[in-house]
Amino acid sequence: MEFLIKNQQLELKYEKDKGAWTYHIQIPNTKDIVGKWGSLKVSGTIDEYKIESINLFSRKGEDKLISINKKIRNEIKKDKGDFVNVTLYLLNPINKITEKEILQTFEESAVLLNFQNLSEEEKDKIIKDIISENSEEKQIKIILKYINILS
Repeated sequence: MEFLIKNQQLELKYEKDKGAWTYHIQIPNTKDIVGKWGSLKVSGTIDEYKIESINLFSRKGEDKLISINKKIRNEIKKDKGDFVNVTLYLLNPINKITEKEILQTFEESAVLLNFQNLSEEEKDKIIKDIISENSEEKQIKIILKYINILS
């Protein structure tokens, strides 16, 4: 299990008229996690309250939020401005393509030999270029670009 945060003190924030997101916690270092609404779910604890599955809310270019409803606030006895101890992990980690899968794709596309004939520096650059993308969809687009280049 890969933790997004572990035993970290975060503020329970309040923003008037935000519907379910009026009370929320902003999860640090999550702005680069990519996923469609409903596909990014977390589990963990807020203080001692166990979270089974809750959606991460994305805001473009900002860290993700989790909504803290009245039931949770009553259980942990906290309100806006209070700090809570948060531990969260992704339930469905982002699938990313591995180096092995990249090479297999190059082989199936009949460009592996051309890839292998490149310098180590060029090969490393291509692999890093693909792996560094933060979504499988973007990785696939770059793999297709390199297959065209290597053809």
